[in-house]
Amino acid sequence: MLNNLREYIDSKELKITILKNRVNIINYDKLRDISEKEILLTKDNKKIKVLGKNLKLNKLIENEILILGFIEKVEFYE
Repeated sequence: MLNNLREYIDSKELKITILKNRVNIINYDKLRDISEKEILLTKDNKKIKVLGKNLKLNKLIENEILILGFIEKVEFYE
């Protein structure tokens, strides 16, 4: 169990959790753009785009972000 906790804490892997009306993203590199309809982040050379309506940042810490609103889709591309 301690090893699992250590791996979680030390992990640099991108993690995205999509729930009703929210998206939690951990280990992103940079917040590139934000509007009520689109939020764009990057991780290494990949882009993560969250599309929806009334999007807001609820939690923004060093490498974790919580996006609230009506989430229509999440896209990944290079």
